[in-house]
Amino acid sequence: MMPRHHLDAATLVSHAAGALSPAMAAVATTHLEGCAHCRSQLAEAEHVGGLLLLQQQPAAVSPRAAALRSDILARLQQPVPAPAEPAPLPAHPPTDALPRALQPYFGRSWKALRWRWVAPGVHMIRAPETAGDTLVLLKIAPGKSMPLHSHQGSELTQILQGAYDDALGHFGPGDMADLDSEIEHQPIVSPGVPCICVAALDGPLKFNGWLARWMQPMVGL
Repeated sequence: MMPRHHLDAATLVSHAAGALSPAMAAVATTHLEGCAHCRSQLAEAEHVGGLLLLQQQPAAVSPRAAALRSDILARLQQPVPAPAEPAPLPAHPPTDALPRALQPYFGRSWKALRWRWVAPGVHMIRAPETAGDTLVLLKIAPGKSMPLHSHQGSELTQILQGAYDDALGHFGPGDMADLDSEIEHQPIVSPGVPCICVAALDGPLKFNGWLARWMQPMVGL
């Protein structure tokens, strides 16, 4: 099944410009590996960005630089080829390897992951050294739910295994939740298998319930 939830256009433009933080870029790249739609949109954003950059008139350039600039403009004005359609994402990864973009933060192997218990049915691994943002792997048991919450900043969450439902719809393997401070939701994991996702946040979550707020410093989200 191909992803049904994608990166927001503003996130794709920021990614094309190299403006995403390392944590956000890791999650976005993980989604792009399996989503032909978002790869096509990213190629278009890079294409437009290149045109805008090259159309800025410099004060003075050499004849060689001007010829090179004209050649690049001609290439950019050609149609962008459609990216190859990848195979549908399976419910479980076909190998023991984590997605490539996550390996610098969590290692190469699923089997080698060392999950930390944070609440009944909820386990987490926090990545070190993410330039101020939070990057975590979350594993939530079937039928369990996250507390109702909103966000003090942006959040990118990529579903790696399993699925959940919230007010925004059903999110399965390959789907991306691209959320901002206006979104309030409560993900509930679907029956069957745990939901494993990777999430990047540039600000802490805002929990409504007192118990979740009390536990927040211990969880670190």
